[in-house]
Parts: sequence; structure tokens; C-alpha cells
Amino acid sequence: MTKAHIIGSNDIFEVRKIFCIGRNYAEHAKEMKADIPEAPVFFLKPPTAIIGEGGVIRIPSISKELHHEVEMTVLLGRGGKDISCGNALNIVAGYGIGLDMTLRDVQSEAKKKGLPWTLAKGFDTSAPLSAFVPADQITDPHNLDLKLDVNGVTRQKSNTKNFIFKIDELIAYISQFFTFERGDIIFTGTPEGVAPAASGDRLEAQLSSPEHTVLVSLKVSVQ
Repeated sequence: MTKAHIIGSNDIFEVRKIFCIGRNYAEHAKEMKADIPEAPVFFLKPPTAIIGEGGVIRIPSISKELHHEVEMTVLLGRGGKDISCGNALNIVAGYGIGLDMTLRDVQSEAKKKGLPWTLAKGFDTSAPLSAFVPADQITDPHNLDLKLDVNGVTRQKSNTKNFIFKIDELIAYISQFFTFERGDIIFTGTPEGVAPAASGDRLEAQLSSPEHTVLVSLKVSVQ
């Protein structure tokens, strides 16, 4: 059983589904030479993709081009279907930071052939994930800084105010088609700056308040 936990709480959340949002920052869409979507674009990762603090990302032998994508993550404390925007944030238990590790060459080949991205996005160790800060400690989840350093050098940096689709919109949209369960996680999309990560690299991601207080962090390595 893959578990998620909230800082300062003994609650155990069994992770059931991981929803990953694509193209939720305009600048990232531009760098990927993709259109800005009119509705949220999302895909799934299995819970077995998760690794935690100090974990190791293992590059499958089929890929020569692993990319990092830092993202704010959302842990759901309750489930539901057809959730309204007005009620969406009420089911959020916590906010964290994560990495959507992507086999870019495998993904590009799948796109050319019109095939699914599952292998490129859902392989084991493709979802490094931090602990979660309690939702009730976050005044505004749409004004948080996220950053990724690789070997001590900042690669990605943005703020959740740059979301194309806000968290309540994402929850309302997805819940039209999928029933949320307690322990589901949403990766909210990555900002610009995605780039290759190689064996031996050290990755450190942070989610911070507007006052630059680090709320949660995550350190992993690549092998």
C-alpha cells in the first residue's frame, strides 16, 4: 500500500489514483510548442510510481532522455463526484511538492504514433512526492512559490498564481468523469524550464509561502 501523510498528523492516506495535469502554465505550453488548452488535460500515474524523501529515480533502459517536471501537488481528504467549484477546496487535505519524471524520448515516439503516454509517464519511481502541509495552514494555494534545483542550480521556478486552471476548476472538471476517493493526489502541472536529468543528479524541490518560508521540500537522486 502506497501512503501519503500530512505534516503533524497521524492520519494515513492510502494513495489510490494520481491525476497529472498537462500544460497548466502558459510558458510551459510555449516551450513544448503546444497550444494552451481550452479545458484541463490530464493523465494518470499508478501509486507504484511514488517514491519519497531520499528516494532514487531509476531510468528504464529503454530511455536515453529523462526530463524533470516540478509540480505543486494536492492531497484529497475526501472523495466525491460532480463536485462544484465552490465546494472543491473543502475536500483538499494538504498541499505538497512533487516531480513528474518523464521519459521524453519515449513520450515523443508515442505522440508520433498516436499511442498512449503511460510508459513515458507512469514507470516505477516516476512520481517523487513530498509530505503535505495541512490545507488549513495555507491561506491561498494560488499564491505559492515552487522551485526545483538540480545539483544546486535552479532549473525551474514559478508561482501557482500562474496556473491556467485553478485547483477548484481542476477538481470540478475531473470529478465529472472520475469519482475521487480519499487519498487521491493531483499533480497540478509544471512551469517552464523542463530539462534533462542524468544519472548522478541530485534534485531538490521546494514549495514556499509568499513570505519565502519553505512549507515542504523533497530531495531525491537519479540513478
